[in-house]
Amino acid sequence: MRKINLVPNAITAFGLACGLFMIFKVSMDDPATGLYQMVHASIVLLLLAALADLLDGAVARIMHAESEFGFMFDSLADAVSFGVAPSVLLLKSLFLSPGSGFSLFAVIGCLLFSLCGILRLVRFNVKATEARGNPILLAAQKKHFTGLPIPAGALTAVSTNLLLVSPFADLLGPISEESRVVIMSCVMVILGFFMISNWKFPSLKVLHFRVPSFYLVFVTAILALSILYGIFHFFPLVLFTICWGYVGLGWILSGIRLIAGKKSKTLEDFEPEDDE
Repeated sequence: MRKINLVPNAITAFGLACGLFMIFKVSMDDPATGLYQMVHASIVLLLLAALADLLDGAVARIMHAESEFGFMFDSLADAVSFGVAPSVLLLKSLFLSPGSGFSLFAVIGCLLFSLCGILRLVRFNVKATEARGNPILLAAQKKHFTGLPIPAGALTAVSTNLLLVSPFADLLGPISEESRVVIMSCVMVILGFFMISNWKFPSLKVLHFRVPSFYLVFVTAILALSILYGIFHFFPLVLFTICWGYVGLGWILSGIRLIAGKKSKTLEDFEPEDDE
């Protein structure tokens, strides 16, 4: 059993190593010599950490190697890679004067993001423990997440930062350094709030499409080619669109449910949970 458990834990360790290396690399780099390159390289590491976070649980379930150690290890790795690393990257990428109002604003935004992300993980662990042995709660957890998942929050934050320092930022108009500080600080606060909120966000596990296999293959091929082309030529725009598209989808589904009211059966799965 120990040999089997080694595989998913090794994947988790790889994801944690990516998050730690991102922090170390950002701390050693000088953003003045290549800000866009620094943020771009950091996002690649964060994407690898997100891939590892997606795979370790799947591999553990396939190999029947789930364990309490792996559960806790995965949560702590996520806290570092997705809770701390994005905040370190943001503070390093902003040219802030110590003691200024803008520096305080940025530090508060990053602090709230990291704190809310870790609280999100704690709540997830508690609910996962409560759901053990309860088929109804387990099925509900597979359909949606309560609060924005921390990997999605981290990728949304860094993708916004990347877009603002990329050449594509000119499409948004001239953005001063002070404006970038305000925008990113607000983004961190907003994402932090929705990570600990009771709003529901969809799980990719429940995305099923009932279409003929030929059309599914055709559409998948077109989408794959479009995404790959976008990644190679418009990486900041594509990543920003995908990340905020997921966040926006959660907002829309939960918003529709709130408007419909509790008496309606519309999108019942996205009814915000009551505060405990």
